Amino acid sequence: MVDGQVRTTDVTSLEIIDAMLAVPREDFVPARKRALSYIDEDLEIAPAIGGNPARFLMEASPFAKMVQMADIRANDFVLDVGTGTGYSAAILSRLASSVVALESDATLAEHATSALQHLGYDNVAVVTGTLNEGYPSQGPYDVIVVEGSVDEVPQVLLDQLKDHGRLVAVVGRGNSGSARLYVREAKAVSGRPVFNAAVQPLPGFEKPKAFQF
Repeated sequence: MVDGQVRTTDVTSLEIIDAMLAVPREDFVPARKRALSYIDEDLEIAPAIGGNPARFLMEASPFAKMVQMADIRANDFVLDVGTGTGYSAAILSRLASSVVALESDATLAEHATSALQHLGYDNVAVVTGTLNEGYPSQGPYDVIVVEGSVDEVPQVLLDQLKDHGRLVAVVGRGNSGSARLYVREAKAVSGRPVFNAAVQPLPGFEKPKAFQF
């Protein structure tokens, strides 16, 4: 996966490459899907049930490129929004000082907690809550990573960035998606597109439908 999907897509950070080589991705994949752990596409980790949409583990390449553009440093405090089964938090924990891994699905959060504890990632705290609200009680954060595409980044998430903090997210759906980097400078936040990305949406970030006459 690292040689075929990550290194070949302009991921040059040795820290990220080492982290992805060290974390066993299959430990964060449901048993029925483990044979597909290293597939070159988003991988379903929870089916759509009872009106709730399916959840996905993001494809390795766009995830690694997003983490690279976040420029995570060893003393950074990171919020991982939509951690799912915890794979992303495991990677981030090897780059940062500590990670708050936010998940809205209690079953996924339980899987994440179990897998992270089993592998000894003791600088990650898995918490449950509404994804598009972030986790302000532990903020502000140096870095926020959003684990799926969104229609827009809520202001409440941007408000949880420290000065010089960075937020990375894929904005837009399908082939119109763009991985964007947001940076806070004092009270202002600026954002810019970095690369095109088509990843599965993260529920809860849909734009309200506009009223039409």
